Amino acid sequence: ADKTCIKVTGIFLRIAAEAAEEDKSNGKTQITPYWRVIDKEGYLKAKFSGGVKAQASHLKEEGHTILSAKGKKTTSSKRF
Repeated sequence: ADKTCIKVTGIFLRIAAEAAEEDKSNGKTQITPYWRVIDKEGYLKAKFSGGVKAQASHLKEEGHTILSAKGKKTTSSKRF
């Protein structure tokens, strides 16, 4: 696709994240790694299940470094 609707894409990403967390709570070990999705500026997605803390935790488990946000983002924002 040359273009996608940002809102619809966001909705489906959130659905995938919630389904992955549901799978995890049901004992599945292979789940969709939704926590790897970041915005165009490199920030984590606060609307995902568990917010930026859970997303940052998953990324740290994979060996990634998470930076605190600077500038216009809130203090709860994290940058990948």
